[in-house]
Amino acid sequence: QVHLVESGGGLVQPGGSLRLSCIASGSVFSMLVMGWYRQAPGKQRELVAIIISGGRTNYADSVKGRFTISRDNAKNTVYLQMNSLKPEDTAVYTCGAGGKYWGQGTQVTVSS
Repeated sequence: QVHLVESGGGLVQPGGSLRLSCIASGSVFSMLVMGWYRQAPGKQRELVAIIISGGRTNYADSVKGRFTISRDNAKNTVYLQMNSLKPEDTAVYTCGAGGKYWGQGTQVTVSS
């Protein structure tokens, strides 16, 4: 069982930055594929970024060059650094582990 808790969401102006954090319980964190997902009102949840245990990453085309996913296995934490935010980035961002475990989500709102 893996328990995930996200933090770092909030309200930011277009062009601003936020960093999301996701802390995971359990001793197998370093072996897990970790991902950030988002769901905007009226839309399906979409994958934003994933990172495997070795550090290789993959991003949705819509966030490439603006978002960076990273992990600190010693702290059981995965991060999502979001720069140059746009209003269309507004969504509930959720951390996922192994495609099986999910956090409760954190709201990100990009608005002037």
